Amino acid sequence: MMRVLIADDQRVVREGLALVLGLLPDVEVVGSAADGDEAVALVAELRPDIVLMDLRMPRCDGVEATRRLRAAYPEVKVVVLTTYSDDRSVLEALRAGARGYLTKDAGGQEIHEALRRVHDNQAVLDPAVQHHLVSAVSAPSPGSLTPRETEVLTLIAEGLSNTEIATRLFVTEATVKTHINHLLAKIGVRDRAQAVGYAYQQGLISAP
Repeated sequence: MMRVLIADDQRVVREGLALVLGLLPDVEVVGSAADGDEAVALVAELRPDIVLMDLRMPRCDGVEATRRLRAAYPEVKVVVLTTYSDDRSVLEALRAGARGYLTKDAGGQEIHEALRRVHDNQAVLDPAVQHHLVSAVSAPSPGSLTPRETEVLTLIAEGLSNTEIATRLFVTEATVKTHINHLLAKIGVRDRAQAVGYAYQQGLISAP
């Protein structure tokens, strides 16, 4: 018997999943949560085997909840069930510790099979998102920043705005934005703040 907790901010989704999974002979739905904070609290209380986790939820999203569960309850497995299948969502969820990733196009049988495989310590990926892993493996490494991208990153870490960087490098602001988008993707961060942290870690700029 697999004890499953459902985490999704939409009540109709929680109730629908509970109804479908409740009909399966080897699944017991032990509870449901409307956000990541509630999911973590219920895991502490109910100790399910698997959490079926949405990604976009208020207060605490699915990625952060998965990260917290992996740290506090490593025996509890997370299967993401979301409408999002973009590179960032897939990679963030897997890096946070998710053992499975399904889109909400999955049917009841597919979800059941994913739960069984994850319960047996296997990883499960929806075919619709598998190519994202291939893209990640073949993506340039952080060390492959061009000299210009490295220069832009250093100037970001020094606190310069896009306009100031453009002036310093004698290029247009649009060109600066293009460099920033490329370097964020290459080093695997989401925003300028994380890029600054990366610059410090790589010794591109000294901490004050």
